[in-house]
Amino acid sequence: MEVKKNVVLLIEDNPGDVRLIQEMLKEAKKPLFHLEVVDRLQNGIKRLGQGGIDIILLDMTLPDSQGFGTFEKIHTVVPDIPIVVMTGLSDETIAMKTVKEGAQDYLVKGQVDSSTLSRVVRYAIERQRLLTELRNLSIIDELTALYNRRGFLALAQQQLKMAERKRISMVLIYADMDNMKQINDRHGHQEGDRALVEMASTLKKTFRESDIIARIGGDEFVVLAIEVQEMNAEVLTQRLQKTLMDRNQRQETGYELSVSIGMASYDPNYPCSIIELMARADQLMYERKRIKEQQEASE
Repeated sequence: MEVKKNVVLLIEDNPGDVRLIQEMLKEAKKPLFHLEVVDRLQNGIKRLGQGGIDIILLDMTLPDSQGFGTFEKIHTVVPDIPIVVMTGLSDETIAMKTVKEGAQDYLVKGQVDSSTLSRVVRYAIERQRLLTELRNLSIIDELTALYNRRGFLALAQQQLKMAERKRISMVLIYADMDNMKQINDRHGHQEGDRALVEMASTLKKTFRESDIIARIGGDEFVVLAIEVQEMNAEVLTQRLQKTLMDRNQRQETGYELSVSIGMASYDPNYPCSIIELMARADQLMYERKRIKEQQEASE
C-alpha cells in the first residue's frame, strides 16, 4: 500500500537553503514528504490557490516581502494550513511573534538537522489538524452546517481588520425567517428544522463562497458580503427572495419560506465594530418585519 506523502511548500529564494531543506527531507524515513519550491511570496500564494498543500515552510526574508508582514500576508490567505517560519538569529524575535499570531513553529537557519526538521513538520501538521477539528466543533452550527454566532463574530472581526487596512467596503445582511413559530406549531419541530436547513442551503446558493454566512440564533441568519456595495447587495437579496418564491411555487409543504431582511454598509472611512454593524442591520430588519406583519394583518 502506497504511503501518502505530505506536500511541503517551501517559499525560499536562497538556492543553498533550498538544497539543504531538500536533502534533510529526503533523509526522513517516516512519513515521506513531497517538496515543492517557489522563490517569491506571490508565487507561493498562487500555488496555494491550486490546493493540495499540507504545510508551508516560509522564509521571512524574500525578494518581494520581508519581516512579519511576510507571514501575515500568507496566513490571511490560508489560515488553516500550518506554517513553519524559517529565520536567522537576528530575526528570532519576529519569528516568535509569528507563533503568537498563528504560526505553528519557527526554525533558526543553521540550527536545524534532518531529525529536527522532520519532527517539526510532522507535529505542525498534526497540531493544525487537531486545532481545525476543535475549531469546527465550536464555531459550526450543527443543524445547518453554517457558522454559528461565535464563528461568525471571529471570522467577521478578522475580515473587518482587513477591510480597514485595505479600504474595502462590505455589507452585512441580517435575515430573519418569517412565521417560524407557526411552522413549528402546525407542522412540528422536525419540519421546522427542515425549513431552517432549506433556508441555509438557499443562502449558500445565493451568496459567494468568500462571503461569511451564519445562523446566529433560532431563525436568524447573517451574511457578511465582502467587497460588495449596498446597491449590489440589493441585487443579491432580490435574488434570494426570487429563489424562495420559486421554491414556494414548486414545493407543497403546507407552508412558505420567506425572510425579512435588513442591511448595513461598512465604510472604511468611518470604521465601526461588527456588533454595531449587526445592530444597524437588525434594526432595519425589525422595522421591515413589523411593516410586513401589519400589512398581512390588514389583508
